Amino acid sequence: MVATPAIYPKVIKITHVYLGPAADRFIARQVQNHLGKQPELITREDLASIIDWIGVAVSLLTDDREIIEEYLNGLRKLAKQ
Repeated sequence: MVATPAIYPKVIKITHVYLGPAADRFIARQVQNHLGKQPELITREDLASIIDWIGVAVSLLTDDREIIEEYLNGLRKLAKQ
């Protein structure tokens, strides 16, 4: 798999809408903990494989399923581009 440097900033941009300034740290932790790699090196395939983990983590922050699904759908769309 080839690293796509442009994907990480796009993930942060989507996440920032929902988590504000905590977006970068949140995604960095998800990537490091679940993939064991530097966040800047994620690929679209990597993103697809951690979206469920991201959903679990976000569900600990809010009970609003509509917001969670909206966020995860944005990430899924990015992973498929």
